[in-house]
Amino acid sequence: MEDSSSKHMPENLDDPPNSRLFVVTSRCVTEDDLRERFSKYGDIQGIWLLKDKQTKEPKGVSYVKYAKSSQACMAMEDMHGKVLLEGTKPIKVFIAQSRSSAKHRDVEDEELTRIFVMIPKTFTEEDLKNTFREYGDIEYCDLIRNKLTGESKGLGYVRYYKPSQAALAIENCDKSYRAILAEPRSKNNYSEDAGASRGGGEYGYVDSFSQHTFPASADQGGHMVVDYRHGDITRSLILNTRAALTQEQIFALFDLIPGMEYCELLRDSYCLTKGPLGYALIRYNNLGSSVYAKEKLNGFEYPPGNRLQVTFYDDGESPAGRMASQVVTAQIMSTVWNGASCGQAVKSPGYSLSRIQVDFSLPSLKKLAPSDSKTKERLFVVFNPSPLPLNVLEDVFCRFGSLIEVHLVPGRNVGYVKYADRQCAEEAKALLHGRIVNGVKMKVMLADPPREESHKRPRTY
Repeated sequence: MEDSSSKHMPENLDDPPNSRLFVVTSRCVTEDDLRERFSKYGDIQGIWLLKDKQTKEPKGVSYVKYAKSSQACMAMEDMHGKVLLEGTKPIKVFIAQSRSSAKHRDVEDEELTRIFVMIPKTFTEEDLKNTFREYGDIEYCDLIRNKLTGESKGLGYVRYYKPSQAALAIENCDKSYRAILAEPRSKNNYSEDAGASRGGGEYGYVDSFSQHTFPASADQGGHMVVDYRHGDITRSLILNTRAALTQEQIFALFDLIPGMEYCELLRDSYCLTKGPLGYALIRYNNLGSSVYAKEKLNGFEYPPGNRLQVTFYDDGESPAGRMASQVVTAQIMSTVWNGASCGQAVKSPGYSLSRIQVDFSLPSLKKLAPSDSKTKERLFVVFNPSPLPLNVLEDVFCRFGSLIEVHLVPGRNVGYVKYADRQCAEEAKALLHGRIVNGVKMKVMLADPPREESHKRPRTY
């Protein structure tokens, strides 16, 4: 099967999400017919008619890509069931999900009408409704509250009657609300009579994890599901951060996800460093909450410029002992490689070890590039005898500016560093190649250049 499309194809067909329509029509419908009827709803970026590979005849299935999600939703709401050409059957119009998914969503789908927002804790449900009613008719508003105290957690849900209204709210509301489409709720546990705790459980998004199974397998609908009872997923998480976060800040952040039963900022019991380590242990009372916390907070910038690293850890392991052991190892290796007196201490407020030992001068810290920045250059790094921790590498490589992320290849002494600016990457390579950081020698080279125009799935590192 091949497609015939308009000449100007957007670089990312799923940006923004839910901006692409899946249209079922008669085979006689042309691209011009679709453009004439659908262009009144917004800026069309492309139209694709699927054709049979052998006969080149239209299959009666098309895609219409808009510049905005709200435009696609309005087109779906208005055009679904309409007749395009006299004598043809009514068309069917759905929101197409990402290209990797076979599922399409219609106007009745709750996933398109319910949004999740961050709000002041002083907001009442009436305040929430008054704030978001300008974008359309609201079916209900819910505040997420603490089970014990009943106080608002500063989070809430807004359910609209139409997908286009929810899309308009996400596009146009104040960015401080961080509005997004809410996670789908578990239908098995949902009841319209659930009151203020609508959505399967008090918070709506927790019960959805109970439907997944792992290892990956296909359910009857052909979708991949995950079973968290096996593998490396646990109820406990390790937080790694370069910024000097307090116990209270970490607690408040992870307490946004319900079910947290333990949170502790880890400290160096061997007294090799001053102050707290840049690590924290968080434990939830269910797997669903820990999975959700990792998914939402890993890579999250808090405070701005500091990207959090959140990973699962084995409940039976002693994280404090492990972190302290890493500090000891780094100190010993530094002595072996550099000698007791040749290390230069580089102070880095908030950095987990408080010291970076190097035999050269490093530039000052610079702000990270946004996580969605386009990669202009990648560096390939080889470590001897073993890789440095991610937070150490991020601390070192961010000093040249425009750093997007650092990735270590599991089980190997190599990694990749992404930069949003080629000049910054060149400066990092020139200064760091062959250097020793915390007792680890690094070889820094240019990696294969990223393919800026490719139809293959992008690399994950």
